Amino acid sequence: MGGKSSAKLKILYLMDIFISKTDEENILTANELCCELEKNYGITAERKSIYADIETLQEYGMDIIFVRNHKKGYFLGQRDYELAEIRLLIDAVQSAKFITHKKTKELVEKINKQVSNSQKEMLESQIYIDNRVKCVNEEIYYNIDVLNRAISGQKKVELVYIKHSVGSEREVKREEKELCVNPYVLIWSNDHYYLVGNNPKYENLMHLRIDRMKKVTILNEQSRHFSEVSDFTCKFDAAVYAQNVFNMYTGEIIDVELVCKNELIDNIIDRFGNDVIIKYHDRSSFFVRHRAAMSEGLISWILQYGGMIKVIKPAILRDAILSKAKSITEIYKGTT
Repeated sequence: MGGKSSAKLKILYLMDIFISKTDEENILTANELCCELEKNYGITAERKSIYADIETLQEYGMDIIFVRNHKKGYFLGQRDYELAEIRLLIDAVQSAKFITHKKTKELVEKINKQVSNSQKEMLESQIYIDNRVKCVNEEIYYNIDVLNRAISGQKKVELVYIKHSVGSEREVKREEKELCVNPYVLIWSNDHYYLVGNNPKYENLMHLRIDRMKKVTILNEQSRHFSEVSDFTCKFDAAVYAQNVFNMYTGEIIDVELVCKNELIDNIIDRFGNDVIIKYHDRSSFFVRHRAAMSEGLISWILQYGGMIKVIKPAILRDAILSKAKSITEIYKGTT
């Protein structure tokens, strides 16, 4: 490496060494920093120049700390991400079903660059990786980028959507359908990534799994405004929408009133948030009022709690719950 070129790069390589090789448990002296530069980058440096470079990096904003413990030396203190934050990011990437195995590995490697090598080894020893079901569609990252640009530019998209069905010979059949969609927002729900949009043929919203999309293309056509097919006017509030929709089933938004057993208070707050309207009913139960989409998702969510939730209003939801319960009973009649 040329002398002039190496002199320009030296401080950048020194920054990399502090990021990857040092932390509170791994301190490097000025001499050891010189050795790291020569061993890994072929750069010969004197201690005096190292001190000057460290001062420059500190002025730049790096939290390089000098200590006098079992030895005198330097380490990088505060980083962009704390170790616990890195752990959360890695767990999120590994648990997300819509991220392929290949991309999961790539993203974890990129995240790990934010910590020292010893911290990386510690994280790898602590994080449990099971045989999670992962998406196999490598187009998903391209799809997300295209959909983001389409939403930002308020343009329609054309795509191929994949669904599965059971054939007459008990084989799982893969079906592909071409769709034109007005895209509005992307939502991560139930370990999947969804596009919320509108099929121009209909007057409602639809949900499409992004990992089931192929050949997403932006059309040179203005998309239909979401106010024409939803209750939102100026802004499509993804957080509010996700809170009202159960298991990503669409449906008419209705006012729901429930009576829940006191044991479910944490479940209700987890599902609806701290702003949900809760009132006293009796010593063993409470009222809940909330707006939600009338759908199979809402019905299934209520039924999972059995007799611990009772629907008070509206009547259409009460009737749907009763009908579903009867149909389940019929399935098990006469069985052993």
